[in-house]
Amino acid sequence: MAMKPPNVPVIPAPVWRNFKELQEWEQLHKTRPEGDQHSQAFTSLTEGIHGFPGGFLVTTTADAFLNWARKSSIWPVTFGLACCAIEMMATFASRFDVERLGMVPWASPRHSDLMIVSGTVTIKMAPMLERIYAQMPDPKWAVSMGSCSNSGGPFRHGYHVVKGVDRVIPVDVYVPGCPPPPESLLNGLLLLQDQISHFRKTGRRAPPTPKVD
Repeated sequence: MAMKPPNVPVIPAPVWRNFKELQEWEQLHKTRPEGDQHSQAFTSLTEGIHGFPGGFLVTTTADAFLNWARKSSIWPVTFGLACCAIEMMATFASRFDVERLGMVPWASPRHSDLMIVSGTVTIKMAPMLERIYAQMPDPKWAVSMGSCSNSGGPFRHGYHVVKGVDRVIPVDVYVPGCPPPPESLLNGLLLLQDQISHFRKTGRRAPPTPKVD
């Protein structure tokens, strides 16, 4: 005679999991994979040089120089979407002159290491944004500029708007505001330089800045 299984209490799911927005965030939020990708040829070359007597001096010095260049010569790919793009253009104009920090806006994703997403990301635009980000070489960084890019802003309840660009690509720095002035974006770029410095010293990426609208 089969025995009746004991009654197992059913633990209800937490109340906060009933919110659709949080469920979508958990399913769609993008996280950056650990480590950066290098080509097989570059990896084998550096390992070969490191194996020679005194080769670690060459590789260490070259790595320090390359990481310093990454911090001091950030080339953001131009990806303006809405009114925040006007503020981004003003940031790179003569009054604020971000080029003195070595940052030059670039139109080619294959030669850029930073993407500044400024404006409202619609569902139709998200695949193109992800495609351009995928064409950028590693290590690459992303800045979310403005409330619309951070969380959808005043359009977050619309059917056509992505509720945060971090559902499409991993984000390193969030710049709040609607729209944020050039000073805010400049502060976000300085925070990004601190993150690149941390990456240079530790070999690991720092956690993204707090997401504030």
